[in-house]
Amino acid sequence: MLHLPFPVRDAATETGSGGLGDLPVWDLTDLYAAPDAPELQADLDFVEKACAEFAADYEGKLAELDAAGMLKCVQRDEAISTKMGRIMSYAGLRYYQKTTDAGRAKQLSDLQEKITNFSTPMVFFTLELNRLPDDHLDTLFAQNADLARYKPIFDRIRAMKPHQLSDELENFLHDLGVVGDAWERLFDETIAGLTFEVAGETRNIEGTLTLLTEQDRDLREEAAREVAAVLADNVKTFARVHNTQAKEKEIVDRWRKMPSPQHGRHVSNQVEPEVVEALRTAVVGAYPRLSHRYYELKRKWLGLDKMQVWDRNAPLPMEDERKIGWAEAEKTVMEAYGAFDPRMTEIAAPFFSNGWIDAGVTEGKAPGAFAHPTVTEVHPYILLNYLGKPRDVMTLAHELGHGVHQVLAAEQGEMLSSTPLTLAETASVFGEMLTFRKLLDDAETKQQRKVLLAGKVEDMINTVVRQIAFYDFECKLHDARRGGELTPDDINALWMSVQGESLGPAFEFMDGYEVFWSYIPHFVHSPFYVYAYAFGDGLVNALYSVYAEGDAGFQDKYFDMLKAGGSKHHKELLAPFGLDASDPAFWDKGLDMISGFIDELEAMEE
Repeated sequence: MLHLPFPVRDAATETGSGGLGDLPVWDLTDLYAAPDAPELQADLDFVEKACAEFAADYEGKLAELDAAGMLKCVQRDEAISTKMGRIMSYAGLRYYQKTTDAGRAKQLSDLQEKITNFSTPMVFFTLELNRLPDDHLDTLFAQNADLARYKPIFDRIRAMKPHQLSDELENFLHDLGVVGDAWERLFDETIAGLTFEVAGETRNIEGTLTLLTEQDRDLREEAAREVAAVLADNVKTFARVHNTQAKEKEIVDRWRKMPSPQHGRHVSNQVEPEVVEALRTAVVGAYPRLSHRYYELKRKWLGLDKMQVWDRNAPLPMEDERKIGWAEAEKTVMEAYGAFDPRMTEIAAPFFSNGWIDAGVTEGKAPGAFAHPTVTEVHPYILLNYLGKPRDVMTLAHELGHGVHQVLAAEQGEMLSSTPLTLAETASVFGEMLTFRKLLDDAETKQQRKVLLAGKVEDMINTVVRQIAFYDFECKLHDARRGGELTPDDINALWMSVQGESLGPAFEFMDGYEVFWSYIPHFVHSPFYVYAYAFGDGLVNALYSVYAEGDAGFQDKYFDMLKAGGSKHHKELLAPFGLDASDPAFWDKGLDMISGFIDELEAMEE
C-alpha cells in the first residue's frame, strides 16, 4: 500500500509559471516507460509469484534456518519489497502529478489492491520472526556478518512484538488496509476539487493560500475569508474522514495494547516517547520568547493594533516583490550546497538535468512539496509548486536536501535505506540553513538583512512552533475521539485551543478560522508525523552550531550520518558531533538559535 510518498510541506502555491523560465517536469521512464509498459506487468507477475514462493518456502520454518538460510530469506524479502516499491512509486507519482485524472486514480487504486493481495501470504514473516527467542537471533548474527548488517531491521520489527496480534488478525488488518487508503484518497480528491473565487478569479486551494503571502492586505483578507467559507461548506466531509480514521486507529491501537495514540509513531520513528515529550515541553515553554515575541515585532512593522490570520505569513512592507526565476533559484541553492562541500553539488546536479524534479504548478497537481525516494535501484523524485517567491527557493533547498540524503542512504540497500522520520528532516533543514546563510552573507543592506532574518524566523516558527501546535491538536483530537463521535464544532474547538497559545497575544482570530484544520494533509496521511519537522529543525540548529564553531572533519561526519540511512539510532548518529537528543539542554540549544535571530531583529529597531 502506498501512502503519501513523503509528507508534504505546508507550502502555498497557485496555478501558473509565467516569467519563471523553463520549469522541469518529471521523467518517470526511469521507473517504467508508460502506464501499460510490459515491464510493469512483468514486475507485477514477479511479485505475485515471488510472494507465493516465499510463503511456501519459509512459513513455519524460520526457526529451522541457519545464518546463511536466514540471510537468503531476508534478501528475498528485500527483492520483493524493491519490486513493490517500484510499482507503487510509479503509480503514486503519476497520480500526484494530476490527482483529478480518473485514469491515474484508478491505476493507483488497482495496483494497491493487487499488491495488497499478492503480499498477504507474506504477513507471516514478521509475525513468525517475533516469536523467535532473542538469543536465537543473536547467535545467527554472531555467525554471519552479512546477516548482522540487517540487525537494525530485525530490531525495528521486534519493537512491535509487544503489540503483535494473532496471525489471523494481522492478515485481516493487512487486507483491510486498502479501505483506510480510500479515506486518504477521498481527502485528496476533495481538496483538489475545491474552487475558490478571489479577486474575480477561480483558483484551487493552493492558488488561494498563496494569496496570504501577498503585500495587498485586502486581497489577503478576501482570500482568507474565501478559504474559511469553502472549507466550512465541506467541513462535514473532512470531519467524517478524521472521525473514521481516528476511530479506526483507536480500535487497532486498543487491540495492539498501544499505551497512547502517538506510541505507534514513536516506535516507527525509533524514538523514545520521553525524547518527544522533552521536545514538546521545550517548544511550548519557548512560545513566549519565540512566536509571541516575533509576532509582536511583526505587528508593529505592519502598523496594526492586532494581527489577523491573513497577516501571519504576510511579507514585510519593505520586502522585495521580485519573482525569482528558476535558473536563479537553482544557482543560489547549488552555490550554497557547493560552498559547504562539492560532493553536495555532484549529487544534486542530476535532479535538475535528468527530470527528477517536477516544479511547475498545474491543474490537479498535488499541493505543497515532497521528495520521494522511490527505490534504491532508481533515484528520488522531487515535487514542487514553484512560483518564484523567496520561500519557494527555500523549499527547493529543503526538498533537494531530502533528495541528496536519499541518494546517499541508498547505498544501504532497500531495507536499511529508509531513515526514521525524526532524522529524515536533517539534510533538508540543513540544506535550507546553508541556503539562508548564503543569502544572508550576500545581503547588501540592513533592510535586506532584516527581511532575510524575518523570513527565516517565520520559517522556523512554522517548522517548530506551528508543527508542535499541530501535534498538540492531533493529540487532543485522538484523545477526544476515544470518547465518541466528534462534531465539526468539537474539532473546531480543539483546533482553536492550540492556536492562541502558540501564536500569542498579537493575534485575534476571524470567524471561520476554526475550520482551517481541515486542509492540513499530514493529519490524514501521517498521524503524528508533524513533530518530525520540529525534531529535525531543532536537531539541525544544534548541528549547525557545531559546524559554525569549526568542528574538525564536520563534512565527512555529516556525509557518514546521511549515508547511514536507517542503519543506526539517533544516539549513534549524533554522538560524533557531541550531541544527544535525550538531553533536555539539546533542544534549548536549537531554540536559542531562533531566539538569537529575534534578538538581532529587535536590536535593529533600536
